[in-house]
Amino acid sequence: MAANLAPPSIPVDAISQILASQRGLREALQWFTREKLWINDIHQQLCRIPAPTFLEQQRAEWMAAQFRSLGCDSQIDRAGNVLATLNPGASGPYIAVTAHLDTVFAPRLKDDILVDPDGKIWGPGVSDNGAGLAALLALTKALKSSPALEGSEPAHADILFVANVGEEGEGNLSGMRFLCKQSAIGREIATFLVLDGAATEHITVQALGSRRFDISFSGPGGHSWSDFGIGNPVHALSRAVAFFADTRLTDAPSGAPRSSISVGIIEGGTSINAIAAVARAKVDIRSESNEKMEELVNALHVAMERAHEIENQRSLEIQKSGAGKLTAKIKEIGSRPAARLNESSSILTYIRAVDAHLGIRSHLDCASTDANIPLSLGIPAVSIGAGGQGGGAHTLQEWFSPEGRDLGLKRILLTLALLLRSQAPAL
Repeated sequence: MAANLAPPSIPVDAISQILASQRGLREALQWFTREKLWINDIHQQLCRIPAPTFLEQQRAEWMAAQFRSLGCDSQIDRAGNVLATLNPGASGPYIAVTAHLDTVFAPRLKDDILVDPDGKIWGPGVSDNGAGLAALLALTKALKSSPALEGSEPAHADILFVANVGEEGEGNLSGMRFLCKQSAIGREIATFLVLDGAATEHITVQALGSRRFDISFSGPGGHSWSDFGIGNPVHALSRAVAFFADTRLTDAPSGAPRSSISVGIIEGGTSINAIAAVARAKVDIRSESNEKMEELVNALHVAMERAHEIENQRSLEIQKSGAGKLTAKIKEIGSRPAARLNESSSILTYIRAVDAHLGIRSHLDCASTDANIPLSLGIPAVSIGAGGQGGGAHTLQEWFSPEGRDLGLKRILLTLALLLRSQAPAL
């Protein structure tokens, strides 16, 4: 069970004004604008270290070294997550500020990450999640450069910076799962502030759930002419995909949970004149509701069973024997729970107060992020952008513009200050 933060004792708009006027906090906020070049340079450096999902170690080691160079206690846990604390010997409770290490695509060469004359950074992962990782290091250096922020009294809470593995694709939130469910330090985390991408206009408070499957049909395979009639895995898979794609999602009443289904990959066969021995596909099911996801999983099983039965029956009618029958398999390869933050949660109140103070127009949204795991366990968590502007996520044409990054970093720091103050009498 995670540690609980005490509720705010004074109105959050008043807290925001008080904290913004404190000398230490003011210096840290000014640091983000003054040190833009340093932040941009560290951003480029980290993005040039490849970190595709499951292969994040090199970037993790680099991040751990950066935290240590800034005066933090830093380690890499058994899952591959980088953990760093500002204060040596800190024991929690913690406010965890996290950003995922992995990217969908990775640069092959350092020159794949480039900067154009306008200062825009181009390359795989520069926004998702180079922006979040750069923010972790910028926050660390700003805080370490402003010791007055810590105050004269000992703090009763600390910040835990986390650069975690396994957020993208089939990583299945493995780093966050380990941190929340198996790590000793994870039990001391009171709140999660997840930094993902650049945009500051959203506050993700609802975790979009997903279930992912590898489905396959297999058989003896053979020659397209002489073995015609034996079960064809490609034909069976095509039927299963068509049946599943016909699943109705649009009859839900207004306000009901939204859902989606998608077949993202289809593979099978070796030659145009050969009957495939194996055909497989990867299926993505998403919903705002865990119950609806379960319904759609059942629909996938029904589609597979129907396709399996039809192809085997067709084979029996042609071959007059069961020698060419197919086998079907469904393997779950990912599961992200749906969940939602309580609207009265302190962290949401604080972010809204900070946004009002900074003039940021934001809205609540639903997305699949690292916040899914803590939210599903009842731990307060939100996901926000780290500042700046980005686009082309999950493509080779991804880009990030640092314009406005300092505003996003100030937003994060002010929110942290409010969270820490709700737990401790002084920063």
